[in-house]
Amino acid sequence: MSHDVIDAVKQASERWKAAFNRGDATGCAAQYEPDAVMHARPFGTFEGRDAIEGFWRQLIADGFAEVEYIEPQLTQVDENSALLTSGWSMNNAKGVIHRELWVLGSDGKARLREDDFEALA
Repeated sequence: MSHDVIDAVKQASERWKAAFNRGDATGCAAQYEPDAVMHARPFGTFEGRDAIEGFWRQLIADGFAEVEYIEPQLTQVDENSALLTSGWSMNNAKGVIHRELWVLGSDGKARLREDDFEALA
């Protein structure tokens, strides 16, 4: 059985955005692999789903909301992974997603293995 990795990544990315926009840090973190690494410039590097959830929980608590991706680009790496790059904006921030590496799991859902984004002044 083959999976369409691009469709799976689009669905997973939409789940992440929906979770963020409803203030659900646990839902955001659920879109990451358990050992994922997130580089959130300039805030730091967060390793593992728990640390990543803590970052999103604090950001949401600080009033950040309404994330939108601007001109996202998806590139298939192989049959089980794809890269997403995009601009992004929120109610009070904007920036660039340099690299989201999404990987298909055995359940057919894509999850983030690597997340590298930057908030711009």
